[in-house]
Amino acid sequence: MPATSSAQRRIARLATLTAVHRAFHWLHLHQPQLRHWQLELVRIPAPPFGESARAAWFLDRFQQLGLTTPHLDEAGNVLAELAPNTCSTPYSLPPTPCILLSAHLDTVFPAGTPVEPTEEKDTPRIYAPGICDNAAGLTALLAIAAALQYAKITPPIPILFAANVGEEGEGDLRGMRHLFERGPYRHRIAAAIALEGGGSSAVVTRALGSLRFRVTVTGPGGHSWTDAGTLNPILLISQALTRIADIKLPANPLTTINVGHISGGTSINSIPESATALLDIRSTDPVQLVSTATAVHQIFDDVVTPPTPQKTTAQPELHIEAIGNRPAAALPDDSPLLHTLRAVDRHLTLRTELRLGSTDANIPLSRGVPAIAIGGGGLGGGIHTLQEWYDPTGRETALRRILLTLLDTTQITADAITTT
Repeated sequence: MPATSSAQRRIARLATLTAVHRAFHWLHLHQPQLRHWQLELVRIPAPPFGESARAAWFLDRFQQLGLTTPHLDEAGNVLAELAPNTCSTPYSLPPTPCILLSAHLDTVFPAGTPVEPTEEKDTPRIYAPGICDNAAGLTALLAIAAALQYAKITPPIPILFAANVGEEGEGDLRGMRHLFERGPYRHRIAAAIALEGGGSSAVVTRALGSLRFRVTVTGPGGHSWTDAGTLNPILLISQALTRIADIKLPANPLTTINVGHISGGTSINSIPESATALLDIRSTDPVQLVSTATAVHQIFDDVVTPPTPQKTTAQPELHIEAIGNRPAAALPDDSPLLHTLRAVDRHLTLRTELRLGSTDANIPLSRGVPAIAIGGGGLGGGIHTLQEWYDPTGRETALRRILLTLLDTTQITADAITTT
């Protein structure tokens, strides 16, 4: 396997460079600094669509680290470059390809959630909502930037650092979507590495696709006795969901349907004027994802607005709103990025665990850009709960993994430009 052998030789050479050792040295000596950053940033709430305060903190850190052109883009992403002896502005960029290293700012927790961290006595464990997802990834982002600056490593092509918004839930990957669809870097990003939570072995190379909908049925409503016979939106939604539960879903490609929330009505003796359900459809295959969504839509049409409606004074109305669209995709097995990561893991004696997941990597993968999502090191648990915790044990090795993967990716991308 020539590609694998070549990657192993490159990583072995890269790991012997004096500048790389200086970067490793910084990571080793500054673990207390990383803990301080992590505790400081997790105290800044970053609820869905409310990441601005944490973004401002990150902008200050990027400026203090001396990165090039630190700025906020139109979506609220915090961006900065480590450039190869060139300066640019966010609105006048050279056409040079760059490598994206990112971590998402947002958490799943709503505004008002207490976020003050607590530290266990005599252990390194920290408890706080969001302390692992994604304070661990954000801390790793700062650690790599700081280590590269300390070691005076100049990459052959720019590295774009991004603390991005909108990864969780109804954020629908909006920060990453902006970078690849409308941002000034959209045609320049040649590969992407997303830092997601903790861990040092798992790597997401397959993007789990999802389509999410808010289904609302409305009607005239009325009194449960005097207006008996008026179509009931709650019952109509219930009938549709019962049929949806009977859909035979394939195990290959694995496909799921979930109803996560139902609401409607005002009192026990009122026919409700509206009812709403939130649906999440997921699949590893984009074609199956769309066909399942089409079947769900058809069931709601048949139940709520049948071809021969019942004779009532007013007919119910159906409204289906798309509230999430995460594309399914996969990193090819022969991708140079995957060869690099495997070679790095072999060098560091780490196990490479390929995973399926819904992360910021969905967007670049769906656009044919090589991308992975990997952990920022350490251990975590209770993810997305108020009891979320993080233990930084082993973080240094994971940061070396990220650093070597990033540097080799910049070099092979630069070499590809030279040969073409």
